[in-house]
Formats: sequence, structure tokens, C-alpha cells
Amino acid sequence: MGTYKLKKGNITLKNIIGIRFKKLGKIYFFNPKGLRVRKGDMVVVDTAQGEELAEVLIPNRYVEDEKIITPLKVVLRIATNKDIKRAEECKRIEKEAFKVCEEKIKEHGLKMTLTEVECKFDNSKILFYFIADNRIDFRDLVKDLAAIYKTRIELRQIGVRDEVKRIGGNGVCGRELCCCTFLSDFETVSIKMAKEQNISLNPSKISGNCGRLMCCLKYENEMYEEKLEKLPKVGAIVLTEDGEGEVDNVEILKERLRVKFKNEDGGYIYKKYDAKNVKIIKDIDKEQVNEEEVQNKKELEELEKLEQEDKKISNSES
Repeated sequence: MGTYKLKKGNITLKNIIGIRFKKLGKIYFFNPKGLRVRKGDMVVVDTAQGEELAEVLIPNRYVEDEKIITPLKVVLRIATNKDIKRAEECKRIEKEAFKVCEEKIKEHGLKMTLTEVECKFDNSKILFYFIADNRIDFRDLVKDLAAIYKTRIELRQIGVRDEVKRIGGNGVCGRELCCCTFLSDFETVSIKMAKEQNISLNPSKISGNCGRLMCCLKYENEMYEEKLEKLPKVGAIVLTEDGEGEVDNVEILKERLRVKFKNEDGGYIYKKYDAKNVKIIKDIDKEQVNEEEVQNKKELEELEKLEQEDKKISNSES
């Protein structure tokens, strides 16, 4: 495992390890520089922000060169007792700084909620994460904190999803929240995704613990979009083996249609068909009005607005 590169035919393989900086953080690939590590080991790595302590999640393995975004940052060493003590000291500083910062926020009358403090391993700076409804002028707060800790101070506004990820909890499915187990990045979610998947448009049923649209709406959205391109909309006129009728319901995943036909009494009869056995005579340009969407219009619009605001915060961080 000491060799960084390895040839296998025409394929170049690189020896990498996967590490993470926080318990629920994203996994990053690093060059072990000849070190052999095991899952659970603590290592000191070189990052754009300086030296950092991290946990090994993926021990040494060879991966195809083209699957790696290069250049990889390097592992400096397996953590020593001194490194572990420094990490413990950082935790102590973070706990103390959290209380101090909260007091200063009250003193300055700032409308913000402190959520987390991060003391950098190399003592280069201390970061304070907070949530707020609007932009905050925290310049005086930064000056106060810098005077106390004699190091660089950064304040970063985060979204409510990040806050819930930190707190933890269970979703409506009964399982631990996705953001607390495997979800490392938050992608934009929209009401349109719920509509395309025929999910109830009741805000309480499509919102997560954070009060935003559930992240899981995104998971299968691409597949739904692909299938919807091939299927007629509700209200479309189609030709079946039993004649011409109107699409009354669409089972997207099964690609089955429920079609209604007028009978002699002026009522309707309903039959189901595989979409591949039905010919579209006339599709409709617009989706039919969803009664639930109309009833909850104001709340749904507010959810969309919050999504856009969160996106702005995310973009400003990057």
C-alpha cells in the first residue's frame, strides 16, 4: 500500500484514503503519502485552510486515476497524542466561545441565533455559524471576539437545514434524518417535484423537520421526469383498444393509464391500460388545476420563497 501509483494494463490506479472532518460531514479523498491507515484512525491532513484533524472512513485502496479529481491534498501524519490533546483543547475553546458569543450577541442586540463554533486545529481562526432571517451587521461583534481570542474571527450565516442537521432527529418515515446519516450536500428542492410525483401538496406533508421541502423529493425526481416525457397528461384524449377516451389518472412508475369513456347513460366507465398500448390523439398543454394546490397556495408560495432565500445563503457561502 506504500505506492501512490500503480499500473494495471493501460489503467493507472492511485492509492487513496477517504476522510471526514465532522461526524456527519462529507467524505474527501486524500493522498496517504505512503502511510497505511485503518478505518477509525485519526490523521492530520493538509487543507486549503491549513492543518486539520480528520477521521479515516475509507482505508487505503486503489482507484482509477480518471475517477479522482486531482491534485489530491496529502496526509501529513497519523495523529499523535499531542494532536489529540490539541483537538480536545479546540473543543474546550469552542464550548467557551459559544457562551461568550451568545452574551455579545445580546449586548449588541443582534437578531441572530448562534448554532455552532469551530476552532481551527492550527489555531489560525475561530468560526461562528449562525442563522438569521436577514443580513446582519456583525462588525462590532467580530471586533469584540477578536479582542478576546487574539486570532482571526469569521462569522458565517447558514440555513435552517444545516441547523437541523446539527441537532438531529427522525423524519416522517420513522428513520433518522437523511442529512444526519448520509446527505452531505443540500440540493435545491421545488414544489414542481412534488407535483410531478403525484405527492400531496399539503405543506405539512411535504415539509421536513427544518420547515423546508423534504430533501427526499429530489431523490427520484430525475426518473419521474424521464417517464413523464413519454406519458400523456391527465385530460389528454387517447385511443385505446376499446375506443377513444380521456386520461383520468396516470400511474407514473408503472406507466399505466386510467381512461374514462362516456356510456349511453351519460355517465363514465373506467379502464386501465399500459401506456405503450395507447395512442395519444391530443395531449393538453397545461396540467389540470390541483384542488390541494389551490387550497394551500399561500403556504406553498412561502415554501418556495424560503427555498430561494436558502439558495442565496448557500451561494454566498461558496
